[in-house]
Amino acid sequence: MARYLKRGATTEAKAESDRKVRDIVEAALADIEARGDDALREMSVKFDGWDREDYRLSQSEIDFCVDGLSAQERHDIEFAQAQVRNFARIQRDSLKDVEVETMPGVVLGHKNLPVNAAGCYVPGGKYPLLASAHMSVITAKVAGVKRVITCAPPFQGRPARAIVAAQAMAGADAIYALGGIQAVGAMALGTQTIAPVDMLVGPGNAFVAEAKRQLFGRVGIDLFAGPTETLVIADEAGCDAELAATDLLGQAEHGPDSPAILLTTSERLARETIEQIGRLLEILPTADYARKAWQVYGEVIVVEDDEEMVRVADEIASEHVQVMTADPDYFLRNMSNYGALFLGARTNVAFGDKVIGTNHTLPTKKAARYTGGLWVGKFIKTCTYQRVLTDQASTLVGEYCSRLCALEGFAGHGEQANIRVRRYGGRNVPYAGSVEPSPATLAA
Repeated sequence: MARYLKRGATTEAKAESDRKVRDIVEAALADIEARGDDALREMSVKFDGWDREDYRLSQSEIDFCVDGLSAQERHDIEFAQAQVRNFARIQRDSLKDVEVETMPGVVLGHKNLPVNAAGCYVPGGKYPLLASAHMSVITAKVAGVKRVITCAPPFQGRPARAIVAAQAMAGADAIYALGGIQAVGAMALGTQTIAPVDMLVGPGNAFVAEAKRQLFGRVGIDLFAGPTETLVIADEAGCDAELAATDLLGQAEHGPDSPAILLTTSERLARETIEQIGRLLEILPTADYARKAWQVYGEVIVVEDDEEMVRVADEIASEHVQVMTADPDYFLRNMSNYGALFLGARTNVAFGDKVIGTNHTLPTKKAARYTGGLWVGKFIKTCTYQRVLTDQASTLVGEYCSRLCALEGFAGHGEQANIRVRRYGGRNVPYAGSVEPSPATLAA
């Protein structure tokens, strides 16, 4: 039976917070749709203190950001992008077009077709998260998306230098210095100066996640990627308190609404980790953010064994799951609900967030129960087609189709089948319902 040494915010408190966000986003998106660029400018000034004639960056502004990188910074970005691109290509190669003759004269197939335009949101309010540029732009380009645009908020009153450079190096076709609801709304709905996209991707805060949720259907989205979540699964054989505390606070620093949860079979490890978190919060430079997240959303859960850890972890369905136990592969074999697994003490969530090659845009708020994270397949539509090559095949399928349509009462559908049976099979089948034969059909 799971015991909670520390609990996070109640479901009711979370629901009230979600309701406030939902109302704000709904009004903002309606304003963008009605007033376009004027609404964008007002929101940008209000929320980011950022005003300019055109929010699309010029080539000279982009070049300034790229050229401003040191040799080491450029090398580091190139290394990270190479890892992301390499794994994305491996994923793309796993998607195959198919065409097969399923019965004599009947050919079925599918093609994997990229969307035509994608909008990538790159967070950058508190931290310039240039890694999100790699994860979204490169993945879209490897998938074959023709037009990829990006939005990131300004950082300290100007375009975020590192983000802009990363977006450009990743291959973005247009870069906008816009953040928050106004960025997501502009890309999805379009304005006088920004052509709409077919799909939105990228992580963000609660407002960005809610905007994507409300826009889903108007455009496709990757997933609901809201505030960062992390779950550390640990035992005394695979982890110590300092390591667990470091990995928890390393993700809690994202913001005051980022859940960080320890799940363990050891009460001693649990209590020592709580002590270590207190120590680290006295020295961590980002403690102001991490402390609020830990106080409000942090949890410590003690269970009996690995089997129960799997059960509780699957109920939590966390975005990031760091496994530091005697047998990390046990969780790879048995867990089913997670955004990404980080197996063993030698790896960690930061590796996945920044450089190792897997994508860091991952499902939150239990969405891991039904979806994985961003990958090339999110930008691709698998579209089917069919051919019927022979009269015999058309007649055979048509006879089955006709009878099945009759069961459903679809006379028009049935006549689509019947006309083929008459023309290609020479069968004297009755006309469906009140459908009368045309002269051409009678002649045939």
